[in-house]
Amino acid sequence: MTGIAEFKIIGRVGAIKDVGTTVRVSIAANYSYKDKRGEWADNVKWNEVTIFSEATQGFVKRNLTKGDLVYADGILGQTSYERDGERVYGMTLACQRIERLAKADGRQDAPEDQAANAAQTADADIPF
Repeated sequence: MTGIAEFKIIGRVGAIKDVGTTVRVSIAANYSYKDKRGEWADNVKWNEVTIFSEATQGFVKRNLTKGDLVYADGILGQTSYERDGERVYGMTLACQRIERLAKADGRQDAPEDQAANAAQTADADIPF
């Protein structure tokens, strides 16, 4: 895609919350790096993705729980609003697809869970 910033995240689910007409999912992802001694160090960051698609929102609410390992992808969108007469800018991680890779307790998905995961599709109703 030209001109669109995309994101891809693999991490563990934290909070799942309804925000207006969207669902937001916090995902803890490890961004490892080599420190000054040349050893690998962990750098865990929380990423909050916003889900606009009703179908994907339903999938998240029915199938994901805290601690599940997920893959999410989508696009970045700039947001802005007025606060105290000043324009405030931010970024939204607009999630187009989210899939559970493993349950929190490490168990494998049952066949019906795998079918739900595979059937979960992203509607292109992102507002930017």
